[in-house]
Amino acid sequence: MPEQKIIAVVGATGAQGGGLVRAILADPDRRFGVRAITRDPESEKARALAEAGAEVIAGDADVPASLDAAFAGAYGAFLVTNFWEHMSTEREIAQATALARATKTAGVEHVVWSTLEDTRKWVPVSDERMPTLQGKYNVPHFDAKGEADAVFVEEQVPVTWLKVAFYWENFIFFGQGPQKGPDGDLVLALPLGGGKLPGIAVQDVGKVVYGIFKKGTSLVGETVGIAGETLSGPELAAAFENHLGRPVTFYDMPFDDYRALGFPGADDMGNMYQWQAIVGDEFLGYRSTETARAFNPDLLDFDAWLAANAARITVE
Repeated sequence: MPEQKIIAVVGATGAQGGGLVRAILADPDRRFGVRAITRDPESEKARALAEAGAEVIAGDADVPASLDAAFAGAYGAFLVTNFWEHMSTEREIAQATALARATKTAGVEHVVWSTLEDTRKWVPVSDERMPTLQGKYNVPHFDAKGEADAVFVEEQVPVTWLKVAFYWENFIFFGQGPQKGPDGDLVLALPLGGGKLPGIAVQDVGKVVYGIFKKGTSLVGETVGIAGETLSGPELAAAFENHLGRPVTFYDMPFDDYRALGFPGADDMGNMYQWQAIVGDEFLGYRSTETARAFNPDLLDFDAWLAANAARITVE
């Protein structure tokens, strides 16, 4: 029996990476082995992955030397960085650079890099519709990943570019779901500028990525943009109303008001929503439900996701 090819997964205890590890382990054909890369192999989540059958190894994108063993002998690698952990563009670009170079050095044959658009290619920072952030960015958590793409090109990494939509889990964990207004009614307040929002269930991201690896190196150099469903604000509110059993209205919050909410990253998120509205249908075209379903036939739409998760959404 031939030796299993190994897919090394960065962020294995996080949302995207964790979903990929579970997808690989759930494959009854066991087409690949999985190496879960984490800063703390002794964490509860890491131990659970080991018990499920993953090889767990220490690796830290902030410590480039630690990545040598992490990628050694791997056929594939999934790379992701977490801007929201530290909110530093410089650190995120340094992490992406270390990951790209380490996979190239290790001779990895197929890398999937979870990236985002550099919004400055569409809207220059001189555009007065949005404030400039951190001195030179429109949307730091988008722009830094997009800026780091150049390293993968320079290093000639055999990469597939992955672009993911808004996580519907944000409605659970980040307070972006419906909230009770002064009159006691529920209001979904998002700054969509009259546009639509592509979204996806986190669990489906890992399944799609596994589908990309199963497709093989024919996807090297290609961009895969995915969504579970793209909905307007009123459509999102109607779905919430159906599953929460209470009236929900949609409030298209002005971008300036959203930026002024004051939570960490509010200005970044406000600019993100405004950039998406400015780019409009072109942006929506970068996140495809059809593409996602081609890699993951079990893709959830928003109604199916709410059926499983509505009870987890706090509205009081």
